[in-house]
Amino acid sequence: PFIHYVRYQGKSILASKDTPLLMNKWKYYLANLWECHFYVWFHLGRIYINKLSKHSLDFLGYFSSVRLNTSMVRSQMLENSFIINNAPKKLDTIVPIIPLIGSLAKAKFCNALGHPISKLTRADLSDFDILNRFLRICRNLSHYYSGSSKKKSMYRIKYILRLSCVKTLARKHKSTVRAFLKRLGSELFEEFFTEEEEFLSLIFPRTSFSLRRLYRGRIWYLDIICINGQANYE
Repeated sequence: PFIHYVRYQGKSILASKDTPLLMNKWKYYLANLWECHFYVWFHLGRIYINKLSKHSLDFLGYFSSVRLNTSMVRSQMLENSFIINNAPKKLDTIVPIIPLIGSLAKAKFCNALGHPISKLTRADLSDFDILNRFLRICRNLSHYYSGSSKKKSMYRIKYILRLSCVKTLARKHKSTVRAFLKRLGSELFEEFFTEEEEFLSLIFPRTSFSLRRLYRGRIWYLDIICINGQANYE
């Protein structure tokens, strides 16, 4: 069986396509391994077995689950035609919008409901520094969550950061948001909504020499050392 093991923030995650019976056996095998060979007492009640098709996994800032991608294919053989229901499984990675809004609210970019507010601690910076720091946070979040299968949540995060930046600049110049945008133009903030979904792709040769095909696969752009520290510029 194919087994994937990951350790993250003190938690160990073991993923496999085995049946529930085999997964329960792996559960006891791991507990026996830790206790007999590493002399670490481990309670079996702390090992949870969840199906990704029914439960979401909170891992590395994503909500991951497996969903069925249902599609119908019409096939015809001689004079008879019939419809085939095809339901392949697909790993669905979702941006956790509620925790992200909570983090932005804690950093004073918005309130608890997600309404953007001005960043008071940056009013003494230059306009370029204020805009550059907001763009850096927005760009890093976009890169980190580039592997998400749904982008609507990121559009909302970009909107919060964009409007928070505008309100911060307007408050610094003692103006309203509408008057500030009318004076400078909306082109100043177009970079907040720059499409970054297809920023990088690589072409790898398949291992099978019989097919001789090229496989184009996307990779995630991840150059963030500490994502939690991106908002701390006070």
